[in-house]
Amino acid sequence: MGLFDGKVGVILGVANEFSIAWQIAKYLHEQGAELAFNHLPDRDEKKRMERRVRKLAEPIGAKVIHPCDVSKDEDIAEFFSVVRQTYPQIDFLVHSIAFAPREDLQCPTLMASREGFKVAMDISAYSLIAVTRAAAEFMRDGGAVLTMTYYGGEKVVPGYNLMGLCKATLECAVRYLAYDLGPRNIRVNAISAGPMKTLAASAVGDFDEMLGLHRSVAPLGRNVRPEELGKAAAFLLSDLSSAVTGEVLHVDCGYNIMGAPGRSIKELLAKQEADRA
Repeated sequence: MGLFDGKVGVILGVANEFSIAWQIAKYLHEQGAELAFNHLPDRDEKKRMERRVRKLAEPIGAKVIHPCDVSKDEDIAEFFSVVRQTYPQIDFLVHSIAFAPREDLQCPTLMASREGFKVAMDISAYSLIAVTRAAAEFMRDGGAVLTMTYYGGEKVVPGYNLMGLCKATLECAVRYLAYDLGPRNIRVNAISAGPMKTLAASAVGDFDEMLGLHRSVAPLGRNVRPEELGKAAAFLLSDLSSAVTGEVLHVDCGYNIMGAPGRSIKELLAKQEADRA
């Protein structure tokens, strides 16, 4: 038996096979979950967005693969109406969505535009509130909501810039939603994942340097593996975490606990000494 046998969930944010949302979906499916997926609405007849998601979701038997732009309330309403036609009740929701205009993300935060700020906050933070409100109506016996954040919402990470502000807001929203939905036995949590090469990460400056820094500083001496995010998500979405809500779980090989470079600085000094010898 799988941990999610008989469970139904909605996955928002799969873009391709490298997406964190897809890594989570794969593991939940392996554990028996039935899953519904969204994709961004296509603007042309080639339907690239839909084809990318269908390529992944259809082989695992997904019965719902439907467009949804989370910046539009009417799209959210329509998407969950389609979900309801197949699944009158759901058990969990995964929100793995973030966006900022490239020019506002790659410039110093000081220079981010007002419009860029509004777009980034709407899609990256407010969307969690909007989709949770819609999904909660289907969680009649309680349920779980999970979103994805990053350490750049807690501390300054050069290159993360405007998205750091969005993630800080998202994490605060997790706590307030957990309070609002607690009486309905709906839990709301977040995973703060270590850096991974995804489509979204490609917009962050110096990403390869970020990977190297995490690997050298983290106590485990490596970066997080995709399947580890799936396992952590399964914990937070299952009854194994039935008393956990409003939390941010760091799945980053321990990087967030470090207040100094630790072993990595010793290795760097040793290398510099060897180079001088």
